[in-house]
Amino acid sequence: MQGSQLDVLQGCLKALNEGQKVTLVSVAKTWGTSPRPVGSLLAVTSNGQFYGSVSGGCIEEDLIERLTENPCDKPQLIMYGETEQQRHHFGLPCGGVLQLIIEPFNDKATVTGLIKQIQGRNAVSRCVELNTLNSQQSKWQSKDEIGLEGNTWRNVFGPTWRLLIVGAGETGQFLAQMAQGLGYEVLISDPRPDYRNNWPLPQFSLLEGFPDDIISAMKIDDRTAIVAVAHDPKVDDMALLSALRSDAFYVGALGSKQNNHNRRERLKQHFGFSPKEVARLHGPVGIYIGSKTPAEIALSILAEITAIKNGVTPASRSQNISQSACTV
Repeated sequence: MQGSQLDVLQGCLKALNEGQKVTLVSVAKTWGTSPRPVGSLLAVTSNGQFYGSVSGGCIEEDLIERLTENPCDKPQLIMYGETEQQRHHFGLPCGGVLQLIIEPFNDKATVTGLIKQIQGRNAVSRCVELNTLNSQQSKWQSKDEIGLEGNTWRNVFGPTWRLLIVGAGETGQFLAQMAQGLGYEVLISDPRPDYRNNWPLPQFSLLEGFPDDIISAMKIDDRTAIVAVAHDPKVDDMALLSALRSDAFYVGALGSKQNNHNRRERLKQHFGFSPKEVARLHGPVGIYIGSKTPAEIALSILAEITAIKNGVTPASRSQNISQSACTV
């Protein structure tokens, strides 16, 4: 369920529409240090185009040359880095070993169907039987884990990671651009006319309406992060009323420790939020990196969001002075 899955699939569809053949490469297992997790994808077309990555550049050139000249006709397992000679030749880091599945991927209906499911924010479990052309896909269940079991390879295709930014000021602008570079689908909300009229990034459309209504109307799932950086309690608190009761994996708000303490008290006393619901709020938002400028604050916020997305406990925010000077 990597953020680049949609790009890879759209590249596959483009190639198929142009009459090219496509080979799909998936990371099935890794040993040692690996720059790409299990499930990562690389698509190689018969004219040498490629989309995605399975090693961060170590073996892609060899795969592209190999699969352009000799596309596979059935799913099969291949290895890189099994010997010291291979590790030296391909530059695999720290003695890493990669187990890959390669398969012909030429059914437009399959590709189109996966694209539609991802764009609809649905997760799909796809199983491929090695050395045959048998494959099947079904709605993802929590028990469905990515991996090779016996002769069956299962990968999970799911929605992209998504970031809803509330606040179209400088911090929101930097957040949008950085998050896009990290593969997030970026959405922006700000009901304030001055900020809407001054929004300088046409590649990101501003959502219409008030943030609480926008969040309530959206399909907020556990691959969505929401961060309020308007630095205006009338806007930020409005967003939190819906965000803290959603399935978002991350909810954060800009402001000092005192500001966020006051915000939590308001949410409990005036809006009936429970201590458990209020405890979901990340505020002061971001990890401590000594940030001062809007760009640095955006970097701090994205570092925390990405750590949580990756299942890593972020550094303590107790010393986060980047927003401690920010008062509302």
